[in-house]
Amino acid sequence: MEGTKNVVLLDFWPSSFGMRQRIALALKGIEYEAREENLFDKSPLLLEMNSVHKKIPVLIHNGNSICESLIILEYIDQVWHDKYPLLPSHPYERSQARFWADYIDKKYLQIYSTGRRVWSGEGEDQEKAKKEFIEIFKTLEGELGDKTYFGGDNLGFVDVALVPFTSWFYSYETCANFSIEAECPKLVAWANRCMQIESVSNSLPHPHNIYAYVLELKHKLGLS
Repeated sequence: MEGTKNVVLLDFWPSSFGMRQRIALALKGIEYEAREENLFDKSPLLLEMNSVHKKIPVLIHNGNSICESLIILEYIDQVWHDKYPLLPSHPYERSQARFWADYIDKKYLQIYSTGRRVWSGEGEDQEKAKKEFIEIFKTLEGELGDKTYFGGDNLGFVDVALVPFTSWFYSYETCANFSIEAECPKLVAWANRCMQIESVSNSLPHPHNIYAYVLELKHKLGLS
């Protein structure tokens, strides 16, 4: 690992957006200080460094704050560009990577709200939520096609943007009694390939830990 000082990541361990930064920093061999945030009692540092949105993740580099996960991801890629480049060098390929990463973020509210209905809902609404959820990932599976990674032969920008969401798959499947692999086999095979990369597997929480967190949320919401 490169002995890089003055790099701090404000994060929350189950956050798929924070996981993106952990993967990118690990791929590039950048040492950093990880500061875990309590989203119900946000630190003065978080409120100072992201005074507009007041949310994680925030990367602090040499005292400067960078906010919003895809912007942070691109910043990391540009600052440490000589190590494991994430965005393609060709302008068209780079535009496509940005398009699909943006698609993931634009669909995030739908993924989040639908995913929550998957793990917390019941009956007809849960069944409808499962169908909506699968449709989002089928679109992404179509873009993946027969490629090893969204980035081609190597893990790239879109892979890093998307793979953190897969750490929640076990919770969705367990709570709603369905199989994402049965519906999106290529996407699940891709996620398994990603997890064979140490920088990815070491940066994501174990799915059982996410499930325990979901059960805690359900209890707090009076759903268990």
